[in-house]
Amino acid sequence: MRWVVIIGACCFVVSQFFGPAKTNPATDTSQTIESRLQLTPQVAAILDRSCNDCHSNKTRWPWYSNVAPVSWFVIDHVDEGRQNLNFSEWGRYTQRDTEGLLKQICQEVKSGGMPLSSYTPLHPGSKLSTEDVKILCDWASAQSARIATL
Repeated sequence: MRWVVIIGACCFVVSQFFGPAKTNPATDTSQTIESRLQLTPQVAAILDRSCNDCHSNKTRWPWYSNVAPVSWFVIDHVDEGRQNLNFSEWGRYTQRDTEGLLKQICQEVKSGGMPLSSYTPLHPGSKLSTEDVKILCDWASAQSARIATL
């Protein structure tokens, strides 16, 4: 039993030196959602506290993102989140993509799918209220309508 504990501890220590890298890629401010859409201060605040850690290049990496194997889980979530929707690279989306993403944002927050239930316990204030959901959906609908007229 003693050797199992020693080997387990050694594996834990060694695992701290391996794993994916945490990145916050450089951002061209002309491509961000803030420069492409009209964000109210309320919407910007909601996105900042509940979405940007996984859906932008402005991730705030908490202390536990430095401890394997939790770090692998966190980094994978951020990478996947950025791949699906990245507010820092909004300008790369086509008009059709943008309209679909705005609709998807509303659907995800209405269904409770976002922010992830694994994210909210460790990030106080990230859970969306009914009012937050309404603000996001109203904004997404208005932006989608504005884009359709361009």
